[in-house]
Amino acid sequence: MKTRKIYQGNHEWILFGRDPNKPDKIIDTNQYMIVSDGQALILDPGGIELFSAMFANVLKHVKPEQVVSLFASHQDPDIISSLGLWDQVLPHAKLHSPWLWEGFIRHFGMENIEYVPIKDEGGILKVGSLELQMVPAHYLHSSGNFHVYDPIAKILFSGDIGASLEDGDFPLFVEDFDQQMDKMRYFHQRWMPSNVAKQNWINRVRQLDIQYMCPQHGRIFKGEQVTQFLDWFEALEVGIAINQS
Repeated sequence: MKTRKIYQGNHEWILFGRDPNKPDKIIDTNQYMIVSDGQALILDPGGIELFSAMFANVLKHVKPEQVVSLFASHQDPDIISSLGLWDQVLPHAKLHSPWLWEGFIRHFGMENIEYVPIKDEGGILKVGSLELQMVPAHYLHSSGNFHVYDPIAKILFSGDIGASLEDGDFPLFVEDFDQQMDKMRYFHQRWMPSNVAKQNWINRVRQLDIQYMCPQHGRIFKGEQVTQFLDWFEALEVGIAINQS
């Protein structure tokens, strides 16, 4: 599993992903860790199949007791099925996740970690003195879904929005937006069910100052590519399975 710092100031953002040793037919995922004032938060810590690699790489940067929080954007197994294992190594941590999915997420195993439900309207998640915004992204693609915005680093963790499912050792950042569109189109048309929800999210996100948009799959968007993505996504018709059936 590769590790890369994508932001370093008074706090850090670290990406874990591009794991060449992951099992076959397991999609590649991006996990992110934010470290501020000696505390760490892991965003979408990943599936059970990746736990060993994830935990080993996390320990290269922080001690277990420094990881005080986990964040799960929604209930999918590639997001949080490793919970039962994190529960054993981080018994005093808190999991911030949508209230809607608590009864489902607990099926992954949760005896020690405290579940902190996120209200539909979102809220603030603190890591040390850093205040992160939990941005509603309901129905994109999960009915209870959130993203995380860092106003200091100007980074938006965008979950499945902006995702592309690529194989091999592909680049960390989007290099050519026009080429990237073909890698994203079907994923967004098929997994995102609602044009109304899509527009609500776009209207909300356009109000944020974003330098990096970091999805849970695929490449990171930077600078003007963020606006290019929002324009592209706004024009895209989603929920295509209804028409196909």
